[in-house]
Amino acid sequence: MKSSRRIAIAGITALAVAGALAGCTSGSGSEDGKLELRVATFPPGADQAAYDAFAEQEAQFEEANPDIDIVGVEYEWTAPTFAAQLAGGSLPDVFTVPFTDSKTLLENGQLADVTDEIDELGYADKFNPIILEEVTDADGRVFGFPRQAYANGLHYNRALFEEAGLDPDSPPTTWDEVRAAAKQISEATGKAGYATMATGNTGGWQLSVQADSRGASLQTANDDGTYTSTIDNDATRATLQYLHDLRWEDDSMGATFDLDWGTINQEFAAGNVGMYTSGSDVYTALVRDFGMAPDDYGLTVIPTEDGGGVLGGGDIAVMPPNLDDETTAAAVAWIDWYYMQKLLDEDAAVADAKALSDAGQAVGTPVLPVLDRETYEESLTWIEPYVNVPLDQMAGFTEGIFEQTPIGEFKGQTQPIYALMDNLVQAVLTDENADIDALLQQVDVDAQALLDQ
Repeated sequence: MKSSRRIAIAGITALAVAGALAGCTSGSGSEDGKLELRVATFPPGADQAAYDAFAEQEAQFEEANPDIDIVGVEYEWTAPTFAAQLAGGSLPDVFTVPFTDSKTLLENGQLADVTDEIDELGYADKFNPIILEEVTDADGRVFGFPRQAYANGLHYNRALFEEAGLDPDSPPTTWDEVRAAAKQISEATGKAGYATMATGNTGGWQLSVQADSRGASLQTANDDGTYTSTIDNDATRATLQYLHDLRWEDDSMGATFDLDWGTINQEFAAGNVGMYTSGSDVYTALVRDFGMAPDDYGLTVIPTEDGGGVLGGGDIAVMPPNLDDETTAAAVAWIDWYYMQKLLDEDAAVADAKALSDAGQAVGTPVLPVLDRETYEESLTWIEPYVNVPLDQMAGFTEGIFEQTPIGEFKGQTQPIYALMDNLVQAVLTDENADIDALLQQVDVDAQALLDQ
């Protein structure tokens, strides 16, 4: 006999609007008797085209699931307010959280266990195991659906490359080549040849990216569940020295050293930065939100050396742990339809790509596949007619990413430690005489204090 969750997952929806169970919350009932499911859409300020695409997808889902009424909710993940939203019942029934926070949330019992639902859907063994580990606890239970991932890449401005006499179809492949190209761009154009994020935890994030590419291990997970900070290592030291030398010896990093994710994207899109590192999926935001000319964009893999790998990240579709069975079933049906089927099913992939394309949204932006390589590459053939991003300008990434070793972010106190590491980046960019050894020794002490809390 099928459970009510299985029935909804299978699309045979006959959901009654029941009162809340003890300790549980339920989706609201609409006037026509449908179960009202509140789902996260976009952060405040997203453009109308994004909402138009969502409206079409919402209508498609409701046609296939006539007993569910989807209500889109503006949503933006912020860790400091999450606990209050959860306690106050103001979270959507379906929302997303970043990989960096998922371990803490599931360990705190703040996410719903979806192990059985994923097993019932039949694709548990198709996930990229490195990515699935981000939402799995010590007992092997799974607490979310990895829905998108990225690997950090080296983004470069093709127009500035050409202006500096560099070949935009042959981007740098080593950190020494990046440094040489940055200096050439800066001298030829007066713009920053290379820039890096430095504030709002993003400096620590990108310091981690470069250190990992040089073979760093920034944290050790111990057998007893504790962590040991190992930020003070040769690879992190080499990365800080590298940034120092680009700034003070080459003068190739411009004059702005307090950039974060938003401001570095803005500067890059405006043609003021030649190269920087960030998630491979940022093209959509650069063009849609920051006005970058698509012809100017280039993407390649981050250089790696000494056994280093590429740091990845992403986010997970999740639910609060206190939904009742009917709402949980509806939420899983939505997650499966909206997030997962376009990765697994040709008809769903084509419908999603067409809706995005018709609304002027990017289709085909390079990602780190959340599923196995075979499934991912097959899915690209399904949507090929709708791809509207300049993939030929991203060939360095798409052809090289599967040759790199993916690395997950360290798990213990990720964001607070990134905040500490911001200070390292800011120090070497603003103080020519910064004592890198002393800075690393102190940040390890401070990070360990956080881990020992």
